[in-house]
Amino acid sequence: MQNMNVHIEKTEILSDNWYTLKKVTFSIQKKDGTIEQQSREAYDRGNGAVILLYNKKSETIILTRQFRLPTFINGNPTGMLIEACAGLLDDDNPEDCIRRETEEETGYKISKAEKIFEAYMSPGSVTEILHFFIAEYSTEMKITEGGGLDEEGENIEVLELSIDKALEMIDSGEIKDAKTIMLLQYLRIKNIL
Repeated sequence: MQNMNVHIEKTEILSDNWYTLKKVTFSIQKKDGTIEQQSREAYDRGNGAVILLYNKKSETIILTRQFRLPTFINGNPTGMLIEACAGLLDDDNPEDCIRRETEEETGYKISKAEKIFEAYMSPGSVTEILHFFIAEYSTEMKITEGGGLDEEGENIEVLELSIDKALEMIDSGEIKDAKTIMLLQYLRIKNIL
């Protein structure tokens, strides 16, 4: 349903290097009926998908660790971030994307992923909607070492942790990635692990 109280007046491209940064000027009708003009910047990097692999028998999960420049700039001394496997959709549907990313990053080949919800991760400045998945894994599904694609500059470490250890790592601050925290808590709330 289109919001009839918002009218886009002007869109400027501020950067179109890696992704697109736009400055949008719009008018919006406030609750009291007055019209106000505002400008905001929005970063469009496309939509993405994220997955948490879990093993019920061993009560373990698969996470990744890699360097994330924005966290380094914002005070993370190593820039390394522990997170669930994720990637941009590009031209794929969310499930095809996450199956491809799972194999590239973790080395596990999954045939089915269960979509659990969608969420905007930073709606004040980023257009991306993220599709959240979970899937069971077993050692037989491991077909490569993972680690990402060299041509994409990926250097990903694959981690297998107990669910209890991963939840402790949220409390200790070792896991600070929002999508990962959401997926770990989902597994616990739904009594999956």
